[in-house]
Amino acid sequence: MSNDPLVVFTPSGKRGRFPAGTPVLTAARQLGVDLDSVCGGRGICSKCQITPSYGEFAKHGVTVQDGALSEWNKVEQRYKDKRGLIDGRRLGCQAKIETDVVIDVPPESQVHKQVVRKRAEARDIVMNPSIRLVYVDVEEPDMHKPTGDLERLCEALETQWDIKGVKSDLHILRSLQPALRKGAWKVTVALHLGAGELAPRIMHIWPGYYEGTVYGIAIDLGSTTIAAHLCDLKSGEVVASSGIMNPQIRFGEDLMSRVSYSMMNKGGDLEMTRTVREGLNTLFSQIATEAEIDQTLIMDAVFVCNPVMHHLLIGIDPFELGQAPFALATANSLALDARDLDLNLHPAARIYLLPCIAGHVGADAAAVALSEAPDKSEDLVLVVDVGTNAEILLGNKDRVLACSSPTGPAFEGAQISSGQRAAPGAIERVEINPETKEPRFRVIGSDIWSDEQGFAESIATTGISGICGSGIIEVIAEMRLAGLLDASGLIGSAEQTGSARCVPEGRTHAYLLWDGTAEGGPRITVTNPDIRAIQMAKAALYSGARLLMDKIGVDTVDRVVLAGAFGAHISAKHAMVLGMIPDCPLEKVTSAGNAAGTGARIALLNTDARREIEQTVREIEKIETAVEPRFQEHFVNASAIPNAIEPFPILKSIVTLPDVSFNAGGGDGEAGGGRRRRRRG
Repeated sequence: MSNDPLVVFTPSGKRGRFPAGTPVLTAARQLGVDLDSVCGGRGICSKCQITPSYGEFAKHGVTVQDGALSEWNKVEQRYKDKRGLIDGRRLGCQAKIETDVVIDVPPESQVHKQVVRKRAEARDIVMNPSIRLVYVDVEEPDMHKPTGDLERLCEALETQWDIKGVKSDLHILRSLQPALRKGAWKVTVALHLGAGELAPRIMHIWPGYYEGTVYGIAIDLGSTTIAAHLCDLKSGEVVASSGIMNPQIRFGEDLMSRVSYSMMNKGGDLEMTRTVREGLNTLFSQIATEAEIDQTLIMDAVFVCNPVMHHLLIGIDPFELGQAPFALATANSLALDARDLDLNLHPAARIYLLPCIAGHVGADAAAVALSEAPDKSEDLVLVVDVGTNAEILLGNKDRVLACSSPTGPAFEGAQISSGQRAAPGAIERVEINPETKEPRFRVIGSDIWSDEQGFAESIATTGISGICGSGIIEVIAEMRLAGLLDASGLIGSAEQTGSARCVPEGRTHAYLLWDGTAEGGPRITVTNPDIRAIQMAKAALYSGARLLMDKIGVDTVDRVVLAGAFGAHISAKHAMVLGMIPDCPLEKVTSAGNAAGTGARIALLNTDARREIEQTVREIEKIETAVEPRFQEHFVNASAIPNAIEPFPILKSIVTLPDVSFNAGGGDGEAGGGRRRRRRG
């Protein structure tokens, strides 16, 4: 084994050993890492900015010491002096690898920048925001009535609007007197109408009548992406939507890696808290610029997130969430000041965090429950929010159960040999001819299939760079339907399948989807380790759903709702062929888009909905998969494609699954039970 330093790039997960003194940009290019550069490594363009991470990374088997990269040099200093460089960032063309290092490539340094597919779903919402604008006429000061301007403003609010017990912050006192006098004692007041124990609070004062509006922002803080919807709090209109990659991803793609980082590195939790808050402030600036509004007009924010992100956002070490009994610091909803979280919004902006359901079922699942309302459904509905950590709800108006399944990042392109996140150039749709075994596909950025005229021209700017989550699901399901893949998850040889696209790969085989090497592009294959990663992810997802079905005492559900940014792009047929979701009529499998984001928007625009979800969460039954004995049994069965035990009669009435087996010598087909059709006793 080479003694050269090991470099691990995130979020791609690509790694390799390089001689000490190798520039980071050189290593990135040799590994095929998506790191931009326009100036050819002369330190002029700054496109190759990277962030080295230090500490112990158990996931990567790396401990990164100080001095892992060469010292800061004059080129970097000159660039920082002229244009500015974020603290902690280096230029990949200047920084040289000295010892083992983990390097994060931020979204803005990637050639194929992330398309965060988290749009705002159309939804009728009753408007009842927590921020209200009122116009008041304040009594002028009088020598014979020695009261302060604030007291007379509060009196005016009570007599003219019946709003009592109003409070204010110091910044209001600073601006109050000039505003009153400039407006000739008539002012417009932005009030945060407190609920429960919270008193109404003056947020802002404008002299005279203010004709403008104020804004709120709904944030879905996911472990991989952060999506935000900026809303006009007068009309409820979504004026801008934007998203970024969660910058915490460099500490680990999955939640337990981040918990592990905080446990193994002193102050690691604080570092991750600071990182995600900086990312949020970047997003706020981005969305305000996009909407062409003053960022300080954003006065209210609603957050939904999983329990680990919830704790790291508010600055709580997630240590307890990494071990049984997975205790939350608090499961209740939280009302906080934005300044307490170092968030750059209005000086008095308020933050509302939806309640968590349980230690592994967070406020994002609560938001999905608010958006999709399984507790109001007449039929039995399964709601699956597909992400790095899948939240699963099952129920109807009589009873709702919830659990979480650790699917990991495979569905989002991580841990896949040619995998990448959804970005222009990524293969997103795949079909394989069952007779010829030849594939055709579509890539993000083009509506033309690869076997259609004009395809090459349509991808001239993006190229073909990899395969994203929806493409991975479709290609594996299509391989199963075409007889290239058996139920246990083994890819057949060229002789066994009759396809020259099945090529040797170590002791197993791979399916060649695209060979772009002649044009200087990548060679995209689906390997057996790729199949295993998807098998593990889909088995976790299905097992969680099946466990909830056991608890209710049913073998089928009436309908399935796929939620999440990724869920919106999953083909129902291919998901069922894989065995990701229970057998169900395809027309009863629908997409809810970003249901967690929609739930956040509902809570932002209607404060009554906040009370409603707080009550609903108390009534949802929480199931902890980690301690359920049948979870492992379901997981083993669900490792087969589609399942070793479940018969899937509806699926089999739609498609034919070839009865093939490529496990010649045993030992490599641990999911080989795929051919057993025994029913559970």
